[in-house]
Amino acid sequence: MRWSRPLVAVALATALALIVTACSSGSSDSGSGGNLSGPIVVSGSSTVEPITSLVAEKFQVQNPDVTPSVDGPGSSDGFALFCNGETDIADASRQISEEEIAACKKNGIDYVELEVGLDGLSVIGNPSNPIDCLTLGDLYSLFGPESDKFSSWSDANALAAQVGGNGGFPSEDLVIVAPGEESGTYGSFIDLVVKDIAEERNQPSDRLRAGYQSSADDNVIVDSASGTVGGLGFVGLAYALNAGGAVKEFKVDGGNGCTSPSVETVIDGSYPLARSLFVYVSQTAATEKPQVKAFVDYYLSDEGLASVEEVQYVPLPADRVEATRAAWKDGSAT
Repeated sequence: MRWSRPLVAVALATALALIVTACSSGSSDSGSGGNLSGPIVVSGSSTVEPITSLVAEKFQVQNPDVTPSVDGPGSSDGFALFCNGETDIADASRQISEEEIAACKKNGIDYVELEVGLDGLSVIGNPSNPIDCLTLGDLYSLFGPESDKFSSWSDANALAAQVGGNGGFPSEDLVIVAPGEESGTYGSFIDLVVKDIAEERNQPSDRLRAGYQSSADDNVIVDSASGTVGGLGFVGLAYALNAGGAVKEFKVDGGNGCTSPSVETVIDGSYPLARSLFVYVSQTAATEKPQVKAFVDYYLSDEGLASVEEVQYVPLPADRVEATRAAWKDGSAT
């Protein structure tokens, strides 16, 4: 995955400064053991991957004999590995599904669900696109199951008018590159945009349009939107912010006016495509591998959770941080 290393480097430098300060003042730190060793295997959401990767870098500074591995093939692929006992932790940009819960139960994988941050799904396109704001109806008409045969933006105008959209789309080729079914971002988009309208119209409510190009690499989605006049896609907020002016971030109207995706609008709840970000921790791994427990302890410390904002996602409000820490302390499986 291509991620802005200068961004992570700055965050890591800040973390190092904090660690040095903490050590010199004699304060204790969740995860600074120094005598821990062994692997930590994390797989799952490409959205959560930058957060967990930065936490792992910080943690490894204090525990050089621990070898974290963080991969981002998508939430669904991550849960498949996790529920098969192949990983210690699953990153997820959606909650675990009933089918995945059953798979974990079948394989004896007990886990703890931990909310670690917030995100706003960002709908992105080429900066030359004349459209500034899209309603949920507009998004359905462009991405939903009834748009299978649309080859241009303007093809979706009639459907948009039927489902509460504004339409007025340009006569440009519609080139969608977006997450595929393996992605939690895909599932979140289905839930937030497609499901209700599709069910009202007796259409498939569990899929996007057929035939679009899917990619598990968010950077590929950003590159397509920035480099294609009729490009359209959606990614996590951090990827859109990291792209800067190379892409247009469309405002979204969920019924209360056009709202831009931002840290502020996700926190105050005004952005209609906001969602939670999670890590799922195997109770067996946490019990049998001291490095895994110490890593999660560090993840949920102030320094660890600072990584959420450092890679441009949205930090949890204080009460939800405490709820997450309480869930981890209690160790109860979802």
